[in-house]
Formats: sequence, C-alpha cells, structure tokens
Amino acid sequence: MVSDALVAPPRCRLCNAPLTQTFVDLGMSPPCEDFLTADRLDVMERFYPLHVRICSECLLVQLPDYVDPSDVFVEYAYFSSFSDSWVAHAKRYADQMIDKLGLDSDSLVVEVASNDGYLLQHFVAADIPVLGVEPAANIAEVAVGKGIRTETRFLSEESGTEIAARYGRANLVAANNVYAHVPELIDFTKGLRALVADDGWVTIEVQHLLRLIERNQYDTIYHEHFQYYTVLTISRALEAGGLTLVDVEELPTHGGSIRAFARPSEVAGEPSAAVTRLLAEEAAAGLDTVEGHSGFARNVARIRNDVLDFLITAAREGKSVVGYGAPGKGNTLLNHCGVRADLLAYTVDRNPYKHGRFLPGTHIPVYGPELIEQTRPDYVFVLPWNLRTEIAEQLSYVKDWGGQLVFPIPHLEIV
Repeated sequence: MVSDALVAPPRCRLCNAPLTQTFVDLGMSPPCEDFLTADRLDVMERFYPLHVRICSECLLVQLPDYVDPSDVFVEYAYFSSFSDSWVAHAKRYADQMIDKLGLDSDSLVVEVASNDGYLLQHFVAADIPVLGVEPAANIAEVAVGKGIRTETRFLSEESGTEIAARYGRANLVAANNVYAHVPELIDFTKGLRALVADDGWVTIEVQHLLRLIERNQYDTIYHEHFQYYTVLTISRALEAGGLTLVDVEELPTHGGSIRAFARPSEVAGEPSAAVTRLLAEEAAAGLDTVEGHSGFARNVARIRNDVLDFLITAAREGKSVVGYGAPGKGNTLLNHCGVRADLLAYTVDRNPYKHGRFLPGTHIPVYGPELIEQTRPDYVFVLPWNLRTEIAEQLSYVKDWGGQLVFPIPHLEIV
C-alpha cells in the first residue's frame, strides 16, 4: 500500500498551489458522454474519480484533469440545437449583443466551442460575419453544413493567435458553456485575448457555483467540467489571461448561470455595480473562504438517498419508471446513486445519435421519445431538470394515463 504522505496532491491550475482541500467526492464514474454501443457492453469501461477540490489560496473549485479533453471533445455526443429553449436563449443573446455593441456587416463575431451553429446562425441571419472554433469534428461538420465557417481545433494562445492572423480580431468573442471545460485555463484565457480586438468584448456563460450549492446541483459535476466558478474566481482567471471582468448578468440557464462580460485589461475600466453586488452576495454565503464551501457533501448524500428510496419503493409496488433525457448530468446522478436498468427501465432522448446506445456505467438503454407513449409508464424520471418547463410541455400527454413526472434536483419532487 502506498502511503498518502507519499502521493503528491494535484496542483491548482490557476495559481499552482497544492490542492489539499475537498469540496465533494462523488467516487468513481465513467466519462459522462461516453455512450456505449451494444458491442461494448461486455468490455471493461473506464472509470475515473469525481473528487472535486478547492484551492486554499485562490478558492477555485476544480476537478483534477483525470480525463484528457481530446478523449472527450474530438467526437462529441451533445448537439445544442436539440434543445428548443437553448436555441431561443442563443437568439436572445445575439439580439442583445447586436444592439449593445452595434454589430453590423463590418464586424466579426467568434464563438469558441461553437457546437452545431446553434448561436452563430442568429448572427448570420443578421448579415454579421462569424467564425466558429469547435474541436469536435462531427459537430463542426453540422455547423459547416449550415453555412457557418468553422475552425476545427482547440483554443489556446497559439491557435488563437493563428486564427486571428487569418480572419482578423473579433469585435465579440463568445464562450458559452466552455470555460468550465478547459484544464489549460490560463492558456485558454490567453487564447480568448488573442482572438478579441483591443477594444472588443468577451462574454462567457458558465454555471454559477453559488447557485449550484444553493440548489444542490451536484449532478453538474462530471469529468468535462474542470472548474466551478464564482464571480470572484472567474475574475481571477480572466486577469491571468489579460482580460478584466467589467460586468456580470445572472441567467436562469443550467439551474443558475452567470454571463461575464470581459474586456482587454488595458481598456476595461471599473467593474459594474452588478459585479460588486454579486461579490458581496458570495461573501455573505461564505464563498470568499475555504470554510464557507463546506456542508455540500451532506446535501449530496440526502439527494442520493431520496432518489434510491423513490426508485426502490416504486419497484416494490410494481410501478414502472423510465427516464427522459440522456444528458451528462444524468449519468453523474445515476452512477453516483448506483441505479441500473432494474430500477430505471430505459431513457429516451431527442438526439438520434444516442438512440440504440446505452448510458455509460449504468448500461440503461436509450431510445427515441415515442417509446414513452407506447409503454405508458407510471413515472417519468426527468434527468435534464434544468429544462423543466420545456420538458413538462413535451411530456404533457403523460397525464392521459395517470403518469407522473419526477424531478430529482434541487430535491426529489413528483408532479
């Protein structure tokens, strides 16, 4: 046995301090987007720790990079356009930024992690030049098919500099739901700085750690998410790459997110009142100290127990339970709870890429949404709880046979 004293702790990817403090430990789990084909069901799967640390120096909450991003994002299973509400959110953002920045046909908008063009298509419709930077070749191909020029590569300071030399520097660089996905945090931030014009803007959307804690959203912890930000820590990360946080907007997406507005540090000026207000709210919650992050693990254990109690009780009573959705967060929840197909017969998803495949770790099969109406289950266990309103509308027909919806987060609720 190797003594713990002989194992060097991982180091903070922002300030390089040793990571000796635990935020929450969810045990071992497979990569959340590694959906299995039938011929892989009897083959050993990769499981990695989900042991999240907090840096005692800079307070960045982070997951050590157990998984290489190239193993996750080169062939990716998540297509943003399958969520109607997310596409609508992107349209509102595009309209807001066009109006705020006065973007026109002489401007350039770059999105990093541009996925299938769900956002940039709205700028194209307004005759504004765009460029996507997307490392997943299968998804980039879909964007290109929509007429959105796309560079298939990871962003770094080097690649950002090369891209800017080819296309020019952008008036607006958008990085929506990617800033948590980069283990090379400082290099990525320098890449954003390389892409943006000296008088330009960078916007970053990311889940807010304050809301994650308040609302028990532990299933959003998975290997693709390397960082979990407060306004305090995102400002520190931006500074490390030559950008300064100047404004912040709270969003309802993903259970509670922030949209950070940053500019090159040379032109940034003073932060807005919204930045000051949210920093004060985080401090009041204790998130300006290591100690203020404690207690989350107890809430996680309660949710796991409630989920298992519901599923086991339903099985004992002969009730049928199926899932709706196959998001990454669902795989964290199901693996942490030890749920298998005996408790959740199947799940469905609108993304045809996932049909006929099986959830990683749990081996629960994934089908098209029409199967729910065919099998008429007693309960539908909703895994993408962050899309509650949209999904409740999609599943309104379940009440026709007396079925009920179950939402596990922020607490188990049957409706």
